[in-house]
Amino acid sequence: MSGLIAAAAWLTVGVGAAVCLFRAFWEFLALALGASAKVLGPRTPGTPDPRVMPVGSEPAQRAYWSRLMWVDAYTSTRAAASAVRHRLLGRWMAVTARRMLTGHQPSTGYGGHWIARGMFFLLAPGTALGAITGALLASSILVLIHLVMWLLISLVWLATVAGVAVLRGADRAGALVRRIRMKCPYPGCYRPFPLAVHRCPGCGTTHRELRPGRFGVLWHVCACRRRIVTVSLAGRDRLAVECPHCDRPLPAGTGRLRVVHVPIVGGTSSGKTMLMAAAVAGLQATSGTGALKVSFATADDRRDVVDLNRQLTTAGWVRKTQGGQPRALMLRVSHRRRDRLLYLYDPMGESLYDVDSTRRQAYLAHADGVVLVVDVLADPQVRRSLSVGEEEFARAANPSDPGPWQTYQTFTGELSALAGRRRRGRLPLAVVVTKRDVLDRIERLRVPATGIGPWLATIGLDPLVRDLGHRFRVRRFWALSAYAATGTGPLVSEQQRAAEAVLWILARSGLRVGKLLPKSPEAGPATSSVPGPRSAPVQDRSTG
Repeated sequence: MSGLIAAAAWLTVGVGAAVCLFRAFWEFLALALGASAKVLGPRTPGTPDPRVMPVGSEPAQRAYWSRLMWVDAYTSTRAAASAVRHRLLGRWMAVTARRMLTGHQPSTGYGGHWIARGMFFLLAPGTALGAITGALLASSILVLIHLVMWLLISLVWLATVAGVAVLRGADRAGALVRRIRMKCPYPGCYRPFPLAVHRCPGCGTTHRELRPGRFGVLWHVCACRRRIVTVSLAGRDRLAVECPHCDRPLPAGTGRLRVVHVPIVGGTSSGKTMLMAAAVAGLQATSGTGALKVSFATADDRRDVVDLNRQLTTAGWVRKTQGGQPRALMLRVSHRRRDRLLYLYDPMGESLYDVDSTRRQAYLAHADGVVLVVDVLADPQVRRSLSVGEEEFARAANPSDPGPWQTYQTFTGELSALAGRRRRGRLPLAVVVTKRDVLDRIERLRVPATGIGPWLATIGLDPLVRDLGHRFRVRRFWALSAYAATGTGPLVSEQQRAAEAVLWILARSGLRVGKLLPKSPEAGPATSSVPGPRSAPVQDRSTG
């Protein structure tokens, strides 16, 4: 009896080994590997995979490494295990071994002669053992294969994440080194942002996450299947961009060029708008010499300046600045392969009347320099020192309201709150005395060739000059006539003076334009009065 049991055991082991080595193991291994490869995606290159849900409203396809790679790995491992399990329990156990135990042919289920039925019965345990052994051996090989696959996938994911971190860090480091801080130039917004909204050059769809990340490392694939680069060095910042907060278009170069924000501060009718027009004309005149290149950042900026110049040449004056918050006039200034985006803000004088209205001028928090427009004729102490005849000249020049000291006090108080006291102390302040054509006709107010700061102190603005020295460590003075610098037949020398105040602030930002500025510490050509027939009229046309 024991001999029969031993013989049956050896028969079972032999049959199991044969079935495992010559059939079951290879069948399970091939079936599992085939199932693993079959489920890998994406099914159609360039199209979204239905297994992964889209992220937000971003029109880019999610990068394979960020999600699909893990989905494919999980699906592949699960498919392999499922294939082995279903083949073992379904065909081998439920069909083959069960038929053989009942004495039937495993492939057809036909019983046949009793001898054949007996043979099937004797071979059934070995067949089942071989199938189980083959499944276990194949599964062990598959476990090793998939462990290696998961390890490689993890290494790829880690390397890709490191690449994303390096590329983002390089972009961020480059922006910090070049002091690039992106901020919206439009009223009602003025908010900073780390990344602009980029438009696809193919279909115009907006991409709000165009940087190395989950949608791609070196490029994103838009819904229109166009590849869009994700890093600045590859040309991302040459795409059309918008503010992510207000969705208004930004000038070309945003994110690649340093932006210099320069508000022009002064009371109503102090000459701010005229000064800005003169400064733009002076920059363009300097650009014509080849030392400097100046261009409008957008078509809207060109149109605004054309409209302003049209008012000056036809009506001889400009309309009063309207609106609570100004839109920046944006220029691109280039010198010796260095570029800047210059944002000039021209707020209406009433916006600086009180603390609340000044605080709403949020662009002051981003200022890289300030142009303070000083209308000497608006100061009460200066006016009290004039004779009756000189008072007539002053009144005809349409003095600003309020005076320069009151405007300065409100402005500096809120500038500390918006920009911080320490940063305010480092801001360069260009003090521009306007309406020089009128001042030069009043003997005691005649502007000297140099020493404009001390001159302001002697004529009655000593509190202003002393406080300037206390609050602003970097400051410089100019004096010019906005009347003589604009309109028909403008004086280029006065335009250059207006441009010098802006160029000086640009020089403080690192743009090497120092050679374009006069050597005198207080600016301007050495002439003591505005020459030519343009000095004949008394009334200054600056009403902005």
